[in-house]
Amino acid sequence: MQPRVTAVLKTLIAVMLALLVAAQVWMIPGLAAATADRFPEFAQLKVPGIIAAVVFLVCVEVVLICIWRLLSLVRTERIFSSKAFIYVDVIIGTMVAASLIIVVSNVIIMAARAGSPSILLVSILGIVVGIALALLVVVMRGLLRKALELEQDMSEVV
Repeated sequence: MQPRVTAVLKTLIAVMLALLVAAQVWMIPGLAAATADRFPEFAQLKVPGIIAAVVFLVCVEVVLICIWRLLSLVRTERIFSSKAFIYVDVIIGTMVAASLIIVVSNVIIMAARAGSPSILLVSILGIVVGIALALLVVVMRGLLRKALELEQDMSEVV
């Protein structure tokens, strides 16, 4: 892979991480406070909503950091090592955790009768996308394992 491409990807990941942290610190609490003021009957959901949103974004940040580390392995030509599997496994677990956060959040919203059909639809979409991405990474993990085996076989032949 071209060093420029990995450098650009790392720059974009750094920008995304900065934006996510800004959202966690300023946007989410501000939006939750404004929503609680606008709909006082659902003010009890403010703190759980903030917690769920921040933890969800932490999951996104963990995935981005793992991708950063995988890019570093690519750049140093060590992607076909057992170390890569650690990051891939963390990505899979984090995607599943993010999907579970959506499920729990949706249950809390529906139990408080604060949801609408559009919130339910977006939640279901988020769950499906999260699980689909996790399964895609599982397939990619299998390809990485196979590539590692082939590389080891080739090194024995040469």
